[in-house]
Amino acid sequence: MRRKRNAKIIATLGPTSSDPAAIRALFEAGADVFRLNFSHGTHADHARRLSIIRGLETEFGRPIGVLMDLQGPKLRLGSFAGGKAELAEGSAFRLDMDPTAGGAGRAPLPHPEIFAALRDGADLLLDDGKIRLRVERFGPDFAETTVIVGGTISDRKGVSAPGLVLPISPLTTKDRADLEYGLSLGVDWVALSFVQRPEDIEEGRALINGRAWVMAKLEKPAAMERLEEIVALADGIMVARGDLGVELLPEQVPGLQRRIVRICRKAGKPVVVATQMLESMVSAPLPTRAEASDVATAVYDGVDAVMLSAESASGKYPVEAVTMMNRIIAQVEKDPAYRQGIEATHTTTAEATTADAVCCALRRVAAVLSPAATITYTSSGFTSLRAARERPVAPILALTPHLATARRLALVWGVHAVPFEEIHDVGEMVEHACLAALSEGFATRGETVVVVAGIPFGRSGTTNLLHVAQIEEGKIPENT
Repeated sequence: MRRKRNAKIIATLGPTSSDPAAIRALFEAGADVFRLNFSHGTHADHARRLSIIRGLETEFGRPIGVLMDLQGPKLRLGSFAGGKAELAEGSAFRLDMDPTAGGAGRAPLPHPEIFAALRDGADLLLDDGKIRLRVERFGPDFAETTVIVGGTISDRKGVSAPGLVLPISPLTTKDRADLEYGLSLGVDWVALSFVQRPEDIEEGRALINGRAWVMAKLEKPAAMERLEEIVALADGIMVARGDLGVELLPEQVPGLQRRIVRICRKAGKPVVVATQMLESMVSAPLPTRAEASDVATAVYDGVDAVMLSAESASGKYPVEAVTMMNRIIAQVEKDPAYRQGIEATHTTTAEATTADAVCCALRRVAAVLSPAATITYTSSGFTSLRAARERPVAPILALTPHLATARRLALVWGVHAVPFEEIHDVGEMVEHACLAALSEGFATRGETVVVVAGIPFGRSGTTNLLHVAQIEEGKIPENT
């Protein structure tokens, strides 16, 4: 079952998309990867959904990626007497560790890590930025602030500290338990929330220990100060614009999104743009024109995937949202300006390695010969990732002996991954590549394919071979 587009679609599962019929409909509408949001639902809920996904995978013969998204730390106020309070602009407001219910002049904040990171003049945001406080004086267990933007505040609302690096792990006790459970189920990607620094990726990677690929969710402005280091350590990046937009001014987010995408493309790391992409489709059967343009902009920029959150998890029109996302991507990729933009934003960042040299050559060969497909043999996924970084004009058919690798590659731009048997020599490689191109609907008899692999076969990170072959009538194609 081949998707005839390059950008991928991630659909979040939730209350309105949990039964077999609903998940099947989302897959048939265009979902390539399913997100399991561990901020909601029980372990049993997620296990049931993943079992349905694996059943679809077997039925359709197409690897499907599963992304588990960890909740991460949630920094919240305590409670208020009467459940809420009104904060007046210009008034004094105290935050402290005293658990006594708050009021218009103070509130409990049971997070010493916030007080430890404070500085004079720092801003604190309450309730997704609806209320803004300015820190005037602070200590290890309190902060005296002035209300800059007032309003009504109620129990357990979130607290954000823009511009501050909090001394806190991105993995809570809950996250660690969820992570072990998700890995035992066999998820393919793990999204780490609250990433602030490269060390957060190292902590998560040590726990995951190669059992899944690691995706860093960029939702804290502090992460932008060490963005290149974070990208280098992660397997993929998610631009979590909802949380990022809370701590930044709205006009800052688009430019930051483009910067992240550019750096990820340069590094050859899959990048996902997420949050509020088709937000109005939570309650309406069609998106706004602005939302359609938002999705299109991400695709024009060359992102690997775009993601639906509430639209597919709890909205009234989950299938329609995936269908619309699919239509927008297809329309963009038909536009001649799309390819022109991909070429214009392509940055030659090849390292002095054989693998990079071969994949750079792949891009040029594909541009000159216009083959039906580029075919990558890969064990770890490295060769396919390197090929995808070049954004060749021909689709990428990835052949791998490992189903886990095929599932992980389901999120990567332009890659159609197929589990395939081990190969032992170049003749067998060419034969299998051509037969796969035929059987997967990428090529017909007489067309040309470009094959990239590594010798010796089956060893990760050895990409060193580029081969052009023409598919002939016989079983074993003639090599050219």
